[in-house]
Amino acid sequence: MRLFLLLSCLSTVLLAGTCNPDAKTAAQSPSMKQLEGTWLHAQEEDQGDVRVYRPNTYAFPPARGRTGFQFDHNGLFTQFDIAPTDGLEGRKGQWKASGSAKVIISLDDKRDPDYTLEIVSLDKDVLKVRRLE
Repeated sequence: MRLFLLLSCLSTVLLAGTCNPDAKTAAQSPSMKQLEGTWLHAQEEDQGDVRVYRPNTYAFPPARGRTGFQFDHNGLFTQFDIAPTDGLEGRKGQWKASGSAKVIISLDDKRDPDYTLEIVSLDKDVLKVRRLE
């Protein structure tokens, strides 16, 4: 019985030692998990170079159009730009966490270079970011 307990403890320690917290994907990180969903730009709330986004379910005041983006749990990303016909144009890409407060965005069409969003604050109702080149 003692041998069994000793082997159980040893295997637990060995398994814990092989876990690498840095190997987590962006979607598994608790703070980054809050990014999942569709966020639309609340430009009337911007402050300087900090852009404010709200969930697409938010009761926005009227506007001529709202850009935004969608973060999927598997690292897929869609950037919503205003289309030539005033609707929204979705551009597909990927996102990945860079540390605890930055997200690197890469769009598949490569019309624009990759960019980084610095997360200034994030909760379920508001996302504040600073765009870094």
